[in-house]
Amino acid sequence: MQKYSALLFSLLMCGAMPTQVLSAQSPSVAVQVTPAYDAELTQFAYPYPVKYFEARRQQQKLRMAYMDVHPAQTPRGVVVLMHGKNFSGFYFAPMIQALVAQNYRVIVPDQIGFGKSSKPAHFQFSFHALAELTQSLFQEQALPAFTLVGHSMGGMLATRYALMYPEQVKKLILVNPIGLEDYKRWTGYQTIDTLYASEQQKTPDSIRAYQREAYYDGAWKPEYETLIQPALGWLNGPDADRVAYNAAQTTDMLYTQPVVYEFDRLTLPVTLILGQRDKTAPGRAWAPQANRALMGNYPVLGPQVAARIPGAKLIKMPGLGHMPFVEDFSGFMTLFLPEI
Repeated sequence: MQKYSALLFSLLMCGAMPTQVLSAQSPSVAVQVTPAYDAELTQFAYPYPVKYFEARRQQQKLRMAYMDVHPAQTPRGVVVLMHGKNFSGFYFAPMIQALVAQNYRVIVPDQIGFGKSSKPAHFQFSFHALAELTQSLFQEQALPAFTLVGHSMGGMLATRYALMYPEQVKKLILVNPIGLEDYKRWTGYQTIDTLYASEQQKTPDSIRAYQREAYYDGAWKPEYETLIQPALGWLNGPDADRVAYNAAQTTDMLYTQPVVYEFDRLTLPVTLILGQRDKTAPGRAWAPQANRALMGNYPVLGPQVAARIPGAKLIKMPGLGHMPFVEDFSGFMTLFLPEI
């Protein structure tokens, strides 16, 4: 099986991304050109065709982008993938390809505020609201019960979705989810205005630096540039402020809407796949110094949460961090596919 980064890069090339971005993303060529993307990533090609679900919520029309990829034969089942906060559905491309090859239909929504979906100027973000809108998309398609996979923030959303619509979810798979703890225990509250100001201060170098330290244990490979192209392009784009404000709102959501107290309410099969090097913890940057080392301790949090979920299975991936399917795609898929 190909490495994740090479496979994602080849799939994005098939999506006909702009030439200058492709050359910038090549693993063998240093990044020299920074793109400029609008709020809905009009200029950034996804690896599979993108469809849109339109709905009216909170006195406005919203568009939810999603990929719906079918195998050549009648599917053996449906898998839904929910993305993390610093990404959108495109980064699942190698996983989509592998699942479709196993004869699964794969649906990957971009949540409102992310990827190619609407970036509303005024919206009360909540995991409940995002889950309800996603369920409306699935109702329109008369989607049968499916396996639900959530990574990072997508793990919090997938948990909320499974709690709200348990009849729709056959199995829940959480891949290095955040929200295994209540961040309010460790760090103070930051207003959305403060978070927005912080988002506006981001630069290409700060985005790389955060992901290098938080996700890859201080390492950085040129091919990781593929994963941050939308974030870099938004910084230069015409809607940078709106994108930054939505990002601040969703950070507030992570802090104010914990799911950790409700894991024991899950009644469906649950598998946690956790890179053991992960220490991701929203709010660590402004936590008291004494608390920072206590946050995001996945080797401790994983068993604690698994013990709270009836019948949960915990799969540990030693030596890997927040992005186990990026760092070791083949190893991850070997463990992941049998759990679908």
